[in-house]
Amino acid sequence: MDYVYAPGKNHLFVPGPVNIPEPVLRAMNRNNEDYRSPAIPALTKTLLEDVKKIFKSTTGTPFMIPTTGTGAWESALTNTLSPGDRIVSFLIGQFSLLWIDQQQRLNFNVDVVESEWGQGANLDVLESKLAEDGGHTIKAICIVHNETATGVTNDLSKVRFLLDKYKHPALLLVDGVSSICALDFRMDEWGVDVALTGSQKALSLPTGIGIICASPKALEASKTSTSVKVFFDWKDYLKFYKLGTYWPYTPSIQLLYGLRAALDLLFEEGIDNVIARHSRLGKATRLAVEAWGLKNCTQKEEWYSDTVTAVLVPSYIDSSEIVRRAWKRYNLSLGLGLNKVAGKVFRIGHLGNLNELQLLGCLAGVEMILKDVGYPVKLGSGVAAASAYLQNTIPLIPSRI
Repeated sequence: MDYVYAPGKNHLFVPGPVNIPEPVLRAMNRNNEDYRSPAIPALTKTLLEDVKKIFKSTTGTPFMIPTTGTGAWESALTNTLSPGDRIVSFLIGQFSLLWIDQQQRLNFNVDVVESEWGQGANLDVLESKLAEDGGHTIKAICIVHNETATGVTNDLSKVRFLLDKYKHPALLLVDGVSSICALDFRMDEWGVDVALTGSQKALSLPTGIGIICASPKALEASKTSTSVKVFFDWKDYLKFYKLGTYWPYTPSIQLLYGLRAALDLLFEEGIDNVIARHSRLGKATRLAVEAWGLKNCTQKEEWYSDTVTAVLVPSYIDSSEIVRRAWKRYNLSLGLGLNKVAGKVFRIGHLGNLNELQLLGCLAGVEMILKDVGYPVKLGSGVAAASAYLQNTIPLIPSRI
């Protein structure tokens, strides 16, 4: 029973947490087990082997920590760096802002490169800093791959290009919370040293597992890190990996079974097909926004996100009212504008276990809401634009051919 009942299904289109598919719900509907029995280590071993695939890594070491993305951030930082270490970190929206705040509170020397919200990371500034840093005082580059607050995706391959161009040894730490399992992500190819995601995003699980993958270089750095860590200490995990029991403390049994089911669904569809599906969903949403006569918060096409679209509204409309009306009248959940863009944008999340017809239902709801709040939208315009594109691009379902 919903805490606040409404007939039918809640249409969940925030950029996380996302819809949980039925096979995952069924997999988690089970009793507790003794995590020291032979069953859970055997399950964990397969999960550790398979989560590397979502990062596209064969050399990385994964950690599945009972936490959120925020905890995964802290784990990435405290295991590879020491207090006072210089970090270059990009501020492009609310979640990069929060990560920077964490970096500062953990006593790192944070060199903030700020861009206007709606723009990507300023890599020209990064190049200047790398070129000037002959003494290699910069120990890490921290970047959010996909800034959920503004719908901006950064090009990680360009960051790696710059590091290689100047032969700079700084670690590359990447927040992939709203990108991994949805956007193209190549940990090994792009030389990412620590990548992280959260279970509640494109993996389509409940919140509760922070998944981290560390390169051999990051593991080597962890040996000399002097940051205080206890719960997030990789050394404890590595110790239990060697013992074959895997867990230094109690995991969520139900989430582990859910993760197994979620990975199986991703692999059955194929990771590249999953990425292509998200590309279609992102393009269809942007076409709808254009048909409504509204603008994307993201200022250049090269930064468009295929997991979330932040829609700018006219100055006479409070975007928060759109989100409130969506929930109160249509049982539709949209994302609020955050911090600098509060009241100026609403966000449509299109990530996770989601198909094209579900998205069209959301777009139809948004059109009615825009009409409700006084915006002169032509009903059906965005749905028509998205449908025309999708009808020409949706492939046959492989398992049903």
